[in-house]
Amino acid sequence: MAERERGPWLDDAAGRLIRPYTVSNGRTRPSAKFDLLTMVMATGTRAQSHLGPDHVQVLGLCHGPTSVAEIAAHIRLPAVVTKVLLSDLVDCGALTAKAPARLGADSTDRDLLEAVLHGLRARL
Repeated sequence: MAERERGPWLDDAAGRLIRPYTVSNGRTRPSAKFDLLTMVMATGTRAQSHLGPDHVQVLGLCHGPTSVAEIAAHIRLPAVVTKVLLSDLVDCGALTAKAPARLGADSTDRDLLEAVLHGLRARL
């Protein structure tokens, strides 16, 4: 992959050259609550604060509804670091976040779980 395609912060042999805690400025807790299934989407509002390259990369992935887990996979960062970046973007108004729909307290569908278990057993 050409350097301009993968960016200057990736090395084929070493991987990412900047440590995750540097990306999040040492923060380990996002200012907004995110689940891995939380859907985020760009608002189209221009951020008033300066965005770092990782913020810009994340924002570029959010043209349509995208899950936190999917974004973390695309940018190859731990979920907690991704959540910090996303919370920065929500705080500045560049993103909106929607928590996944929660089903009732007794929302377990036994038939579905048994079908999944049966399918897993058949594959193993």
